[in-house]
Amino acid sequence: MRDRVALIPAYEPDLKMVAAAHDLWANGFLVIVIDDGSSAACKEYFEDAEAYAIVLHHEKNRGKGEAIKTGLQYLQARVPLPCVIVTVDADGQHKTEDVLRVTQEAEAHPDAVVLGSRKMEGKVPVKSRFGNAITRAVFRLMTGQRVYDTQTGLRAFASEKLDEMLEIPGSRYEYEMNVLLELAKRNEEIREVWIDTIYINENASSHFHPLRDSVRVYSQILKFSASSFISFLIDYAAFCVLFRFTSRVVLSNVLARLISGSVNFTLNHKVVFASKEKTMRAVCKYVLLAAGILVLNTWILKGLTAIGISAFAAKVITEVILFFASYIVQNRVVFKSTRKEQILT
Repeated sequence: MRDRVALIPAYEPDLKMVAAAHDLWANGFLVIVIDDGSSAACKEYFEDAEAYAIVLHHEKNRGKGEAIKTGLQYLQARVPLPCVIVTVDADGQHKTEDVLRVTQEAEAHPDAVVLGSRKMEGKVPVKSRFGNAITRAVFRLMTGQRVYDTQTGLRAFASEKLDEMLEIPGSRYEYEMNVLLELAKRNEEIREVWIDTIYINENASSHFHPLRDSVRVYSQILKFSASSFISFLIDYAAFCVLFRFTSRVVLSNVLARLISGSVNFTLNHKVVFASKEKTMRAVCKYVLLAAGILVLNTWILKGLTAIGISAFAAKVITEVILFFASYIVQNRVVFKSTRKEQILT
């Protein structure tokens, strides 16, 4: 059996962090606690944890992603490999028996990343239940894969994935979403093990900032929305000008689409998806997508105007209808390598 290592990133913890370190140590884990720039008021908790764990310190708060990476770098430099690594939250939300089950699943499936997924049953804060549902839907939209709990901090994987985990961008809470997105991109297996859902004091100890950290987590789809909006403005302006001069809906729509499409491709290829796909190959796929979208766009536009909706209003409605279809195809086909569906347990 491989050695087991537990990483506990901690910011402003309390005695629950010390208890988690003790219980994992008592169950045979090498425990590494990462103090992510906590205040002097928490010094005693880290000193208590040193009886059971190696404690690493950040002078300033750098975020959960950086704390995890600090632990991984320490493992890489100081701990004999191979081993199985599990990340555990410091706020008491993860039972030791659940940590053990997730770790055992990773030992049985060393090529996979195993998530301890909460069923969201019982007394779950509304914001947590809603946030998880939204993130689950966004992840499905972006990857085509079903992962029930994308926000869980309980994750286990083999040390062979250390280099990969350190390369993934992200300093704060977005790091955990980026890990899942990168796994999906690389066709690597994601497995899920059901764990108990525990929220203490309405999750008051969480340091997740709803606005700031949500922007980071959803950064790709937000960038896609901005790119689409810019392209829409260009497309709409061109359509209005052309329609004023020609009074022909179809011709104006086709020419406007050609103008805005070139802008949209450049933004999505270079900025939104930061694709490594060869430009000409991506262009060919994008042109096919654009042609299909154009046919649908024109068909919907003609249908709406035929039932009495003004051409200008019909154009807005059509673009909204096709927004999500365009995102899905660009993300999964145009700017990504082919991806096979993963089976989650």
